[in-house]
Amino acid sequence: MGDSSGKIDVEKLISFSDDLIDVLKDERDINNLTHCLQQSHSLKSSCDAEFNDSKTLIEDYEKKIEECKKKTEKARAEVVSDGDMEILEQELEAELRKEAALMEELRVISNEISDLECQRVSFEERKRYVKKDEKEELRAQRMLSMYASVTNIIPDLDDHSKISGHIVHRDNKAVEKFEFDPTKISSFEICQSIWEMINEQ
Repeated sequence: MGDSSGKIDVEKLISFSDDLIDVLKDERDINNLTHCLQQSHSLKSSCDAEFNDSKTLIEDYEKKIEECKKKTEKARAEVVSDGDMEILEQELEAELRKEAALMEELRVISNEISDLECQRVSFEERKRYVKKDEKEELRAQRMLSMYASVTNIIPDLDDHSKISGHIVHRDNKAVEKFEFDPTKISSFEICQSIWEMINEQ
């Protein structure tokens, strides 16, 4: 059965509802996500620039390597001394090591760009879900306000173990608390009791 012993002030209940709406409209989460997304774009631009610079350096070293190879072939054809040949081979080895280091750097930058792209997609998804949740919460709040206006009943949504709320008595500007235990009374009986309370208004 409903418990009608509790009485609270209507003005306080309305003030509490306004505070609840303000909380539901808080956009700090989506602002944080937007800030993270902007940082992700900035990091990606920086990595793209480093990628392009490294690519240019690799192309330059490839040209130098090709020149060294041509010099080596020319030197061999001219039967240069062993000392000159050793110097050319050392130069070639040095250029090859530089190219390998640049290729490794390019691989690291490529991985960083891929990670940033994944983060951007993740941020976009989270931002979309936050906006969707905000719309659903606003819609639920409007429906709750409409039901309260029509039935004069304000349900308590905090405790899911029971069905409870308040009935607003507009004539004497007071509210009456009601509470039902679903484990002790059927859903049909709960509905009947609530309709009876509504009809008594």
